[in-house]
Amino acid sequence: MVPPAEPGLVAVEAAEGTAVLLLEPRQALTFTGKCRLRCLYGAVRLLGFAVASHHPGLPVFSPATHCALSLEALPGARPPAAALRQLRAAARAAMRSHRVRRPARVKVMARFSPDCAVVLLEHLDTPVTRFLLSHPPLSRLFEPQKKEEPNFRPEDAVLASVGIVKCSPDCGLLVSESMCLALEELIQACCAEDEGIPVVLVCGPKNTGKSTFNRYLINLLLNHLPVVEYMECDIGQTEFTPPGCVSLSSVTEPVLGPPFTHQQMPSKMVYYGQTSCEQDTERYLDVVKYVFSYYKKEVPLVINTMGWVKGEGLLLLIDIIRLLSPSHIVQMDMCDWKAMPPLTPEHIHFSAGLHTKGKQQSKCKQLGVGSMESWQYPEGEDVSAPQHKLLYVHPEFPRAGVAGEARVHSGILRDMSILGYLGQLQSPDIGAVLPLHSLVPYQVPFNAVALRVIHTDVAPSNIMYAVNASWVGLCCIPEEVRCQTEGPVLLTQTPVCDCLGFGIVRGVDMEKKLYHILTPVPPVNLRLVNCLLLGNISIPNCVLVGQQGIEGEIPYVTSDYNYSIMGSGKLRKKKQHLKRRQFPFECDYT
Repeated sequence: MVPPAEPGLVAVEAAEGTAVLLLEPRQALTFTGKCRLRCLYGAVRLLGFAVASHHPGLPVFSPATHCALSLEALPGARPPAAALRQLRAAARAAMRSHRVRRPARVKVMARFSPDCAVVLLEHLDTPVTRFLLSHPPLSRLFEPQKKEEPNFRPEDAVLASVGIVKCSPDCGLLVSESMCLALEELIQACCAEDEGIPVVLVCGPKNTGKSTFNRYLINLLLNHLPVVEYMECDIGQTEFTPPGCVSLSSVTEPVLGPPFTHQQMPSKMVYYGQTSCEQDTERYLDVVKYVFSYYKKEVPLVINTMGWVKGEGLLLLIDIIRLLSPSHIVQMDMCDWKAMPPLTPEHIHFSAGLHTKGKQQSKCKQLGVGSMESWQYPEGEDVSAPQHKLLYVHPEFPRAGVAGEARVHSGILRDMSILGYLGQLQSPDIGAVLPLHSLVPYQVPFNAVALRVIHTDVAPSNIMYAVNASWVGLCCIPEEVRCQTEGPVLLTQTPVCDCLGFGIVRGVDMEKKLYHILTPVPPVNLRLVNCLLLGNISIPNCVLVGQQGIEGEIPYVTSDYNYSIMGSGKLRKKKQHLKRRQFPFECDYT
């Protein structure tokens, strides 16, 4: 549990849009908002990552849609009394070098102690956050959901000037005892490497804190290691990519915000095209196997899995564990184990999966295509020996493990990740947000790329209607795309291939046979793209409805539609998922 902030919090305005903060040992500040953080003296901890004076300024994001971050001063070794003068001089010099005004320096030094921490907070404005905040449903994204006690103090105004609001410590991350024990054991295993390079698989039902645990674990590991590998197998709630992807990322910087703040290009990514794999678990396992084959086993790997752990979802998880052979499994669940049984090595060994059989199973479930030989244990391996170390984590935060009680609906979080990705299209210069329809798209000839709709069958005569105004994966297939005509080139099967990024097909020119695609993927990577994959991931409604500067009917949006047609239906507003919150963070228009 994060220690409560002491009454004597020192926060002083250092310059316009900048504040200097002094924290006593173990003193903490829990906050909502965004800022750039730099430690000038001592050390502080933020979501597990220890920030010291040698670190550069770090962007920090604590939106109201997620658990509030807490900044805690780390105690250091108490220096001898003779060194006090040098330490005071060092702290004063650090503030001078960052142009902290003299009155602020005087106030900070009046409360200075050798084992305190001095932190510089700067106002933070990024293209991604500007783009997200430009959409009305998200305009209050970094404001607290509920107002705190009315006793407004001077330091609150100082913190507000840099873009953060102090909130109750109860809003911060609640680290349970079981979580502490699991983290300690994992850090020890990853640093010692006594039994090889650890592969940590994190599993559990929805709303048990898997994503937060992963960020905390990654940040703790980065205190000791230069890089940590992260494999995303949860296609519904991805960390570093837009939804619908299985990916492998090399993480070198601390993760100090939710997914929409750190969208990046992984070292390997496949676009599955849906937020659930229930319709095609075989292809999902093929994709997981393909991505995992690029893990070099040189640094620790953290694997995130889906919250689908009931029925066939649990059987699929058993298949994944057999396929990836983790050294450690972190199982997050409530103490009663109602959601899923303990995934002990014996349970994994003897239980049948969805596509694999346990040791005592007489017959394996048959696949529709091919066999699962490559997914079974290697020949000669002693499968009777325990294959992994099981660590239990019991979340203790409010509403943990209760379906439908998440802080924000998962669909809205997916929309925010897509918006975070599209925010990369904005100019890095601070200025007005550019509407997406004002940006110049790339022109791609029909016959230069193959095309495939992943999630459903579409008649060739209707394929362009499906592609227009759609979210597409920009992929690279090994086969050369050849077409005798002007196209389009249609694939008959969905390939398992590299995805280099994403784009919006903002128009289709049937006369010139061109796709107009808007994407932040750099040209050097676009030259490798020869396949467009269209999945069941849609452009957030607020992007289409909130187009600025449009006169008359909004493109791609119509109210003149016959809803009695078979298969049609209105967009469903997610009110039922938001009624418990005072602030609806709803990126959805009807």
